[in-house]
Amino acid sequence: MTGHIIMLRALARHHRARIVHHQRIPFTLWRQVCRRVELLRRLTAAERARLRLLATLFLHDKSLNGVQGLVLSREMEVIIAAQACVLILNLGLDQFDGWREVVVYPDAFRVPREVPDDIGLVEEEEQVLDGESWQRGPVILSWASIAQELAGGRAGRNLVLHEFSHKLDMLNGRANGFPPLHPEMDLQRWTAVLSRAFERLQAQVIHHEAACIDDYAATDPAEFFAVISEYFFMEPRLLHHYCEDVYEQLRAYYRQHPLRRWPAHRSQ
Repeated sequence: MTGHIIMLRALARHHRARIVHHQRIPFTLWRQVCRRVELLRRLTAAERARLRLLATLFLHDKSLNGVQGLVLSREMEVIIAAQACVLILNLGLDQFDGWREVVVYPDAFRVPREVPDDIGLVEEEEQVLDGESWQRGPVILSWASIAQELAGGRAGRNLVLHEFSHKLDMLNGRANGFPPLHPEMDLQRWTAVLSRAFERLQAQVIHHEAACIDDYAATDPAEFFAVISEYFFMEPRLLHHYCEDVYEQLRAYYRQHPLRRWPAHRSQ
């Protein structure tokens, strides 16, 4: 049985090596994308090289589809894939197993929602969203929002990181701010640190106090995890200042240290 497993793993490695060899993102396109996406410019040259391979495999494994007349160029696809794979740079592509499609709208999109009213009756209304992530289903994105971020959006904001971090969160079942932790991580410590920070943020929002991070994170634990993941990569100094313990938990989970990259990035 063990020999059979080893053989299957060897075949899988060989298959992925062939994909990388024959379908690797062209270097000219990769360099162009790295110039456009600040998140990628912060990585070291070695990290960008590994990310290029991950993004190549991601684009082979996933189906990226534009809707409502949006035609995705190869550059748009690579921009999405590269940012998504930053999350799993040191975790592996299998973290995105179990689903296949990324749907990209040209702009914000409307979805029906059942919302209870003041007396408990359920009414259906439409919500306008920039992104959504379905358990075992697609990731849905607004290209207009991604393009706005590329041009210089709100501090800490990254739609791709947000929605794909929900996918990681859902590996334990429903999104609840508790992704599968590594064996060396302390589950009780994770729960205590993130719960304390979440409750503090909720109190700040309730009392109309200025919060250090986007108050959308106070919606529920799933959104809190997604937002702090955005800040971890996009504004690590701010997250570290707001709550060092949260930063350290994400550092252990993502196995990355964005704060260490920051001075080198700023000196370029």
